[in-house]
Amino acid sequence: MSSLPTEFSGVTVHTKANVYFGGRVLSHTVIMADGAKKTLGLIHPGSYHFGTGAPERMEIVAGACRVTLDGATETKAYPAGTAFDVPGESGFTIEVDAGICEYICSFL
Repeated sequence: MSSLPTEFSGVTVHTKANVYFGGRVLSHTVIMADGAKKTLGLIHPGSYHFGTGAPERMEIVAGACRVTLDGATETKAYPAGTAFDVPGESGFTIEVDAGICEYICSFL
């Protein structure tokens, strides 16, 4: 896997945070120069389920998590520097045991 980006240039950032699960999961929306949408976020320890409209790629920037895709029986571990894809019109459960998991979500 290629290295994850450390910065984005020429973007628009929505300053209003997306707040989920009582502030345990936070993200900000970034619109890339080509119009593509991403979110940059933090996940505090816990277990959270998210639904998807469009397909997504979740890149883990820092920390670690475990993920179970909807319909799957296997839970997989994702440390920093790895990524997983989620189909559209689906969902996933993400679990963080300790620390903060930082991610970049790209809408495919």
